Amino acid sequence: MDEHMTTAWEEAKRGLEEGGIPIGSVLVVGGRVVGRGHNRRVQGDSSVLHAEMDCLENAGRLTSKDYGRSVLYSTLSPCDMCAGAVLLYKIPKVVVGENVNFKGAEEHMRKRGVEVEVLNHPAIIEFFRNWVDENPELWNEDIGE
Repeated sequence: MDEHMTTAWEEAKRGLEEGGIPIGSVLVVGGRVVGRGHNRRVQGDSSVLHAEMDCLENAGRLTSKDYGRSVLYSTLSPCDMCAGAVLLYKIPKVVVGENVNFKGAEEHMRKRGVEVEVLNHPAIIEFFRNWVDENPELWNEDIGE
């Protein structure tokens, strides 16, 4: 696992420690992490604070030039909402830790020109599968089911 996905996974674990949904994300520009976040829907009583949204919020205001050379790392495949943010800010590449437990809007992003790299890292798959098995109600709430 590369260093940026490792950082995203650390964010996922941080979310779990806080009692939330263990998904993490980092935004990298020019090889440097400029934003990091984790799913904070539970902690923030929020309907929109998925890991990618928290990460982008924590990155602050960036220029279109910065977004245009960025890479978004997420431990789980981005949902429609998070993929929409990727498209809005024209983030050219998304690296996904795993899409076995949830396959989000990868094809939609690809059709719009985003490079989507799926790692399907065994440790992340197992980690998230165990969490979903133990928390199906919360997981279904998070993905709108």
